[in-house]
Amino acid sequence: MSAQPTERPHELSDFDRAAGNDLAVRVVLDYLSLPAATLSPRPAVVHVTVVDAGDLARWMYALGGELVQTGGSVEDGVTLWTLRTATPPRGDGSAVPVRVHAAVAEGLDVLAEVRPGGSR
Repeated sequence: MSAQPTERPHELSDFDRAAGNDLAVRVVLDYLSLPAATLSPRPAVVHVTVVDAGDLARWMYALGGELVQTGGSVEDGVTLWTLRTATPPRGDGSAVPVRVHAAVAEGLDVLAEVRPGGSR
């Protein structure tokens, strides 16, 4: 019996992980017809920017998640809302974390259905 050298399993680079996450989110976008103004894939999460609160609501209804007000100022008259969600599980059971962001002008309502504490 002889010993054969074995190669280390290929470890994915940050670029490879970001590219895989980008692909997974694009598949969900196409399959569920979700809006996205921009996609910014990262190795651990994909950031999606949408145009308004209505687009944010579409994501919430399709994938669920937690909606939080993450920034903005009364002085500027805009608040930033972020939906923390994930893609549906892939074949290997993993899911890609997704952060969907929308800037909402002060005085415009973020739909009660998607606001924290709102009914769903």
